[in-house]
Amino acid sequence: MTDSKPGQGAPRAGRRAGGRAARVAARAAGPTEDKRPVRPGMSGGRYAPLSESDCRQVYDAALYLIEDIGMGSPIREFVDVVTAAGGRVMGDRLHFPRTIVEEAVSTAAGSFTWYGFDDSRSIDVGGDRVHFGTAGAAVSVWEHETRRHRPSTLLDVYDVARLVDTLEHIHFHVRTLVARDMVEARDLDVNTAYAVAMGTTMPIGTSFFQPEHVVETVEMFDQMLGGRPGAFAERPFCVANNTFVVPPLRYAEDAARSMVAQVQTGMPINLLSAGQAGATSPAALAGSLTQALAECLPALAFVNLMNPGHPCVMGLWPFVSDLRTGAMTGGSGAEAVLNAAAAQMANWLGLPSGVPAGMADSKLPDNQAGHEKGLTVALAGNAGANLVYESAGMLASLLACSFEGLVIDNDMLGAVNRTVRGIEINPDTLSVEVIRDVVHGAGHFLGQDQTLAIMQSEYVYPDIGDRLSPDDWFDAGATSADERARDHVKRVLSTHFPSHVSPEIDAVIRERFDIYLPVGELTASSRW
Repeated sequence: MTDSKPGQGAPRAGRRAGGRAARVAARAAGPTEDKRPVRPGMSGGRYAPLSESDCRQVYDAALYLIEDIGMGSPIREFVDVVTAAGGRVMGDRLHFPRTIVEEAVSTAAGSFTWYGFDDSRSIDVGGDRVHFGTAGAAVSVWEHETRRHRPSTLLDVYDVARLVDTLEHIHFHVRTLVARDMVEARDLDVNTAYAVAMGTTMPIGTSFFQPEHVVETVEMFDQMLGGRPGAFAERPFCVANNTFVVPPLRYAEDAARSMVAQVQTGMPINLLSAGQAGATSPAALAGSLTQALAECLPALAFVNLMNPGHPCVMGLWPFVSDLRTGAMTGGSGAEAVLNAAAAQMANWLGLPSGVPAGMADSKLPDNQAGHEKGLTVALAGNAGANLVYESAGMLASLLACSFEGLVIDNDMLGAVNRTVRGIEINPDTLSVEVIRDVVHGAGHFLGQDQTLAIMQSEYVYPDIGDRLSPDDWFDAGATSADERARDHVKRVLSTHFPSHVSPEIDAVIRERFDIYLPVGELTASSRW
């Protein structure tokens, strides 16, 4: 019988080797990028609500639907491209043979780079890599002081981008708010894209009403990158959220036409289906998932017939209804498991996946919002969603956004990402020799070199969350999370003004485009 022990032969992690002062200084400086406890693109996929057989059945049912029933109200460009490849039109519906869709799945991009304006913030979308970000089209802002919702503005769009730019655990920023002070659709599209791009250097996204707005916005992005036509297409830092379908199984004309423009201009696309279970998709969760896949696959086929390998996200966004009222519920357990399954389906096909989570039904950043967000985001991340949209800041079932919520949720996302990372098992982490040293020594692990060495690489610490004792908390002012978050928001938005687009380039943009964000807001806030 051998005298073997777990971790035998490994370096004795508990031995003191000197240099404590240097280690303390290193901790104060913070860990290097590769030693951070969590970072963009952690590997997910440990949570799998569907079996292999389940995935196959959902896929086969989706293929049957789009071949037998087809997609209604196709635009002329879709009809021409798809029928040339073997599709057929019957009445007002475009039918997709299984072979066309399977060919699209095989030729579609399995991954792509979503660039940041700052290249160090670019992310690789695909595989098992998990990223958390924002999205939404909220029409109101939760106002901390008045405890009410107010209409959202273009300045809010810009300020949210500036705030998100500083939040460590948010990896991409798709606009969260509708600028309700923009009257014309063109002004809304162009100014929203401008405000988001000027507010952050991370990967961004927005949506468009008309194809002409896509073309105009890409021209503006070319200017931001130095003015050379085609510069954006070489380094696309904006992904279009395109809700191209009116469920069930019918195209939205203007969004479909915008999709054509997005392919032509080199803009990556989030192919987004957003049926609501019990209202615009089946109440059965499996049926809602099947319909979402059936709606996204034809768009993937069209895009890849038009430009094979064009970067796309399979945006299966099946929403859930509260069947007692018909209202959307974004924070339910049903929503959580359904979107986790949607991520799993896209990953099963080998395609970039994107799902919504964190869509709290609560109207303010309270305990209800916390448990709804934590549940839905954790399941989506652990299911391996490449892009978890709407994971921060959203309230009232996507009708509102909260500045304080963004900051509080940043803490949550760090904790959720830590669960995605899991636990590494190796001779060092098993800690056999460390335990031996403590048993025969101090009797506790507080001063162990291992404890000090990994306190920043193994653990994530909240910025806003409180971990004081009750007495210390009272002595510190007995503040709530939203109060501490409000102070954080004020500090950031009073001082943080991204300058990645120079004043000279901005002047050229303002001369060419109708920009309504006051130029003074780019360097000094009028309200924070």
